[in-house]
Amino acid sequence: MTTPLVSILINNYNYARFVDQAIASALNQTYPHTEVILVDDGSTDNSRQVIQQYNGRIVTHFKSNAGQGSTFNAGFALSRGDIICFLDADDTFVPEKAAEVVKTFQTSPDFGWCYHQMSLHHVATGLCTPPPPGFTSRPVDFRKNIRASRLPAFAPATSALCFSRKLLQQILPMPELEGTCADRYLKLAALILSPGYFLDRSLAIQKIHANNAYTLRSDKERTGAKSLVFTATCLRTRFPECTALADKLFAQGVGIYWRTGGIDPQYADIVHNYLANAPLFSRCRTMLRAAYHASTLLAPIRSYRTSRRRRCF
Repeated sequence: MTTPLVSILINNYNYARFVDQAIASALNQTYPHTEVILVDDGSTDNSRQVIQQYNGRIVTHFKSNAGQGSTFNAGFALSRGDIICFLDADDTFVPEKAAEVVKTFQTSPDFGWCYHQMSLHHVATGLCTPPPPGFTSRPVDFRKNIRASRLPAFAPATSALCFSRKLLQQILPMPELEGTCADRYLKLAALILSPGYFLDRSLAIQKIHANNAYTLRSDKERTGAKSLVFTATCLRTRFPECTALADKLFAQGVGIYWRTGGIDPQYADIVHNYLANAPLFSRCRTMLRAAYHASTLLAPIRSYRTSRRRRCF
């Protein structure tokens, strides 16, 4: 991997307003050995017209709408890179992103992933917020903690996730679910399977705007609950040795559902089947944990515990 090929996979759904900037940032990398693959998930705006301006410079795939996970599967299947970097269509990479990621992977053949910091660009005001301080660039191996169902609090967004092809072949294709938040499964599966590197440098810019698929949604908590339940189901199926962690994620998702109006009928079967296939003791423990996450009175305790995990990253 002296000059590894870097595949930049852009997933787009109705982000015609931003996708041009995302593509341009992927093409304008200082590291020359890259390919850009864009998967459009059935956009109904004028995304196709914007994307087609780059015909011949990027690989494009237009498909019917099936959710973010389906774009990951399709993009990876089309890629050839030794290193895979994901990019949401409303975000951008800094020019040095690919070069820094290649340098990181070259420091150790054992690294399967590299996660990094992101800056926030508030579109309405034009202000840019740097990433939070207090982190240090370093190798990280969470496998022992994950198997003991201890989860790190730091969880970067899609555009900060980079993987070796060898690792991603063990994770994708992934089960598909409509909507967003499929990246949760990607990053946790990677932590289960491999050591990696956390890079305390902002190599991508996340745009904060009124049409965010997740960040500013009015139903953000319920979207997160769906992601937790879905991820827990996938992890328990694919990595049974991490069932204890899956149970915790599932309980958190169910608790959020209870706190915000009840389980979405669309996913009631997923919740029912998860519990039905759990041993009695695990089922009872999971429901007690769900009650803990459902309680508004216990919110300060949950916040305190999350802040402690973040400090221990």
